[in-house]
Amino acid sequence: MAKICFLSGFLLLGLLCICQGEEVNVYELKRGDFSAKFTNFGAVMLSVLLPDKNGIGKLDDVVLGYDSVEDYKNDTTYFGAIVGRVANRIGGAKFSLNGEVYKVVANEGKNTLHGGSKGFSDVIWGVKDYKNDSHITFTYNSFDGEQGFPGDLAVAVTYMLIGRNKLGVKMEAKALDKATPVNLALHTYWNLGGHSSGDILSHTLQLFGSGITPVDDELIPTGEIEAVQGTPYDFLKPHEIGSLFNQLPDGYDTNYVLDKSSPKHLRKVAVVQESKSGRKMELWTNKPGVQFYTSNMLKNEKGKNGSLYSLHAGLCLETQGFPDSVNHPNFPSQIVNPGQTYKHFMVFRFTAK
Repeated sequence: MAKICFLSGFLLLGLLCICQGEEVNVYELKRGDFSAKFTNFGAVMLSVLLPDKNGIGKLDDVVLGYDSVEDYKNDTTYFGAIVGRVANRIGGAKFSLNGEVYKVVANEGKNTLHGGSKGFSDVIWGVKDYKNDSHITFTYNSFDGEQGFPGDLAVAVTYMLIGRNKLGVKMEAKALDKATPVNLALHTYWNLGGHSSGDILSHTLQLFGSGITPVDDELIPTGEIEAVQGTPYDFLKPHEIGSLFNQLPDGYDTNYVLDKSSPKHLRKVAVVQESKSGRKMELWTNKPGVQFYTSNMLKNEKGKNGSLYSLHAGLCLETQGFPDSVNHPNFPSQIVNPGQTYKHFMVFRFTAK
């Protein structure tokens, strides 16, 4: 019988269980009343605790998730995980690179989603460095042919506290011997009212993307870029996420083309606010796109502390390269050649007033 390893209540480094012959642990980063927890299974972000507008007396966990490692192993939500080798979708589960056709594992119909049936969210990562008031670095060595992708790839993800209220994420991947596509993403589901506070439709969103990459019925990009102005996808000015839901079939699951910033600065991605708690989350990245997802597939998902997550219980802002870029030459390339290093940065800033 598999050992069920519970995550709740672990504060610092502590052995949870042995999975696949390797240790799975939970790690906390903490400064003052700002803290976050992670595990080396899938390099998952387990929780982020934040004060509300009333200060230190009221802390809420604003990240959706599970109580046990077994739930993360068996999930289809990708709660809090690092997904890859190629996040999002690859149409037809194949692509051509340097004259060779690569067939990767299809795990969503005939297409590939988030790296295949056992992507980076389903493996145990090593721990390279950990300091509980500063940072943690997870590492994973992806082998040539894993899920059909070419070449050995050395991957590292660092979560770091910056100042008193910022969380940084640095994702790096070095191609060791063959050219390969790389597109890593952090798949955290956020609810600034607290993970069990209901849906996120009343959250206010401003998203600095003037275009989207439209998709077909299987959510594969057509290769076009469309302007959002005057459409239900327009969040250039802040408004409630649910205010235009009646014009959409299922909610948002959309890659936005982010507006450019100056070369020396990260792009401003989004500002999310929740009025009852007063919490605000801002996000910056160096990547050209962000997948905005309103958890359209959640249906009474059993989460932390007995919570049930229903439709639209969280929102995802997954900074990334464009979906299916390997099959659209007009999209920014995701190919990393031998000796090159893929770099992806995210910075979150949390405030409340």
